[in-house]
Amino acid sequence: MKRGGSVARRLAVIGGGWAGCAAAVELASAGHQVSLFEAARSLGGRARALPLHGLTLDNGQHILLGAYSSTLAMLKRVGVRRADAFLTMPLQMRYPRAGVNRGVVNGLDPGLDPGLDPGLDAGMDFVAAPLPAPFHLALALLRAKGLARADKLSLARFSTSARWMDWTLHHDCSVAELLERFDQTARLTALMWRPLCLAALNTAPERASAQVFLAVLRDSLGASRAASNMLLPRVDLTALFPQAAARHLAAHGGVLRTGAAVTALAQGAGAWQVDSTAFGSERFDGVVLAVPPPAASKLLGALPLAPLCAILDAFEYEAITTCYLQYDAALRLPLPFCALRDDAATGRHGQFVFDRGQLDGAQAGLLAVVISAAGLAATLDQAALARLLAAQLAAAFGLAALATPRWHQVITDKRATFACTPALARPANASGLAGLVLAGDYTVGAYPATLEGAVRSGVAAARLLGGPA
Repeated sequence: MKRGGSVARRLAVIGGGWAGCAAAVELASAGHQVSLFEAARSLGGRARALPLHGLTLDNGQHILLGAYSSTLAMLKRVGVRRADAFLTMPLQMRYPRAGVNRGVVNGLDPGLDPGLDPGLDAGMDFVAAPLPAPFHLALALLRAKGLARADKLSLARFSTSARWMDWTLHHDCSVAELLERFDQTARLTALMWRPLCLAALNTAPERASAQVFLAVLRDSLGASRAASNMLLPRVDLTALFPQAAARHLAAHGGVLRTGAAVTALAQGAGAWQVDSTAFGSERFDGVVLAVPPPAASKLLGALPLAPLCAILDAFEYEAITTCYLQYDAALRLPLPFCALRDDAATGRHGQFVFDRGQLDGAQAGLLAVVISAAGLAATLDQAALARLLAAQLAAAFGLAALATPRWHQVITDKRATFACTPALARPANASGLAGLVLAGDYTVGAYPATLEGAVRSGVAAARLLGGPA
């Protein structure tokens, strides 16, 4: 087969998560003969949908940014229309106020009276304005409610200094150290920086990488208004990309092999041998290894790649818990999602709540509460955790009905992401062996473990391996 004057190669992609799907799409689009192996029966990896309680629910709630250029370009390539796939909202951090927002009325209260010194449990209301950058955030800061003058000056000082530094550190440190260095107030840290760090890096500020955090802030607080927009998926994560990627792969002559766990890799005679449970031994011109670090290390163990395996084995992991709570279909929160004040010591584990009914009409009355860096919450009995989260929502919104959902479903991924610690060693896409590359959100890159990081890595690995066919 010829295309563009070059010979198409027979290539294997091992792993059907977002990185593997992106690599497969990129290679198939370049004219190569691609076989995509996935051990599970469905694609998506750690960002996929599950059938639960008669609904199709994601194994975790995600927010994307308008700055996720690689992901948005990949979605467009496989035929996903952005307007249909996402609810677009301006960058924001908004909390409910008990006794004011009842969860079924006109939206969030604009905030605290200007002269009122807010208590620790009072929230904030920060929303980017419909203006070009940087005025969209300047006006948002001016209008922000729930922050004292010292908090606003603290945020302005941080943003100005980070821009001057080009969002780059000469020596990485923890996010907590960075915030202390720039004299961030305790209230601003609690209401904005800490939840942003947990949501973006899934690692507590005390041990999270300040450099990676700055990269995320560069593409949110420091970006254009459109790039800083928050994109909430209206469709389940499997439908959002993996299913569309599978259709694209088939249309370009590729082969999808689900339920096919790869058990061994071997190099020899200018080709790679791939052994799988369903298809036995096959030979390929090259391989994209797009599985999590522990699985990658296991497959690479028989190859002369000891230093690479040491990096893969050194990763630590953080959990994410999503708790779905079903209420009467008439229940509607003031916004599609709100921030929550968490305090594990008092049983308040939830950090964000999403009103799924405002994203998908078939899920009316369904709320999703997210807990990032959920190590402690993951040790609790699921029913007990669900009760705590329901009570937290009832108190936060001042709505007693939220304490008694009709049903609950707790989903915890104990290895949802790598712990994004300072100066973390992350492997390159190139393995060091010809014809073998790595793909995954854990490879070298500016971002933490995000969908954008996975897609970027998948595309980079594909281009490194295949190039134009």
